[in-house]
Amino acid sequence: MKKRTAKKLRKIERMTRPQTAARLIVFDLEATCWEPEEPERVEILEIGAVDLGRCPAGGGPPDHGEFSEVVRPVTTSALGEFCLNLIPISQVEADGADPFPIVFGRFVDWIGDGPFWLGSWGSFDRTQWTLECRRLGLAMPRGFAGHIDFRREFARWKRVRPPGLKAAMEAAGLTMEGTTHRALDDARNLARLARILLEQTSS
Repeated sequence: MKKRTAKKLRKIERMTRPQTAARLIVFDLEATCWEPEEPERVEILEIGAVDLGRCPAGGGPPDHGEFSEVVRPVTTSALGEFCLNLIPISQVEADGADPFPIVFGRFVDWIGDGPFWLGSWGSFDRTQWTLECRRLGLAMPRGFAGHIDFRREFARWKRVRPPGLKAAMEAAGLTMEGTTHRALDDARNLARLARILLEQTSS
């Protein structure tokens, strides 16, 4: 392994080394969308997360809990046709869900106390937290500052351009499971890939 690549991978290990007792929360967001894109109208539509516990993590299925909730958009409550065709969440499900401040509060409570790091595929999810909280006047929880972009770290590991999650999993010998564009299923898939990346830092 090249020195530069090894150095980047060790960055993850330093972030989540066991003696800090830091947990890793792998999460995925689904959001409202339009074609062509209208970034100013985007709202979080679903939150899915897997608690991998203290890291680096070993193999085996996650056993530290999961979080999954649909979020009701309020600025543009009606889901567009493009969004309904892309994300398998119905208008009825969205209308029956709680708005972001309530769901986000439950998500923060689910994470609980203690040091943790958030991990997602790409920067969109982390950025959307910030935008959503700013738009609604909510304070971003202090612990949300720690974030690992596994898409970037995978690209550094393999020395390739940042790929999509499906392509990255295939390159790592994994297959996607569950329903694409459902937040918990995508978080579960990312959790499997994250374990492999974390194992690279300790090998």
